[in-house]
Amino acid sequence: MTYYDFSSFEHDGKILANRARDEFNPEAILGIARGGLTLAHFLANALDIRDCFSLNSIHYENTTKLDTIKIYNIPDLSKFKRVLITDDIIDSGESMVAIKKEINRLYPNLEIAVATIFYKPKALMLPNFTIKEADDWIEFFWDLSLE
Repeated sequence: MTYYDFSSFEHDGKILANRARDEFNPEAILGIARGGLTLAHFLANALDIRDCFSLNSIHYENTTKLDTIKIYNIPDLSKFKRVLITDDIIDSGESMVAIKKEINRLYPNLEIAVATIFYKPKALMLPNFTIKEADDWIEFFWDLSLE
């Protein structure tokens, strides 16, 4: 297991923000709950984007991958041309492929880019903007436990 601390996140988030602004210039940010919410908030602040949304996707229960992907609470993105979807990691890529497919079905003219901190190179899809390759489970600084 690899621990990812706030200092690394802040550094990497600035790189992602600059690249996303220069190469995509999003009008809105869509964070995947829960892993993509911290990055969505950070990028929205860094890029001065007020339209920051979230949707829910469940494909893991703790560290166990589930057989299905549930996507719900999709916001109204009809007034935007370019939306940046954020998540903490693209692991298998199955969730992000399903999310992009559903967003494209609902909003066929929307340009979508994906930003993640980590990715696994064998995933079904790779993010447009990313920083680090992952080779084991990542524990993020926001992964809190009350135990």
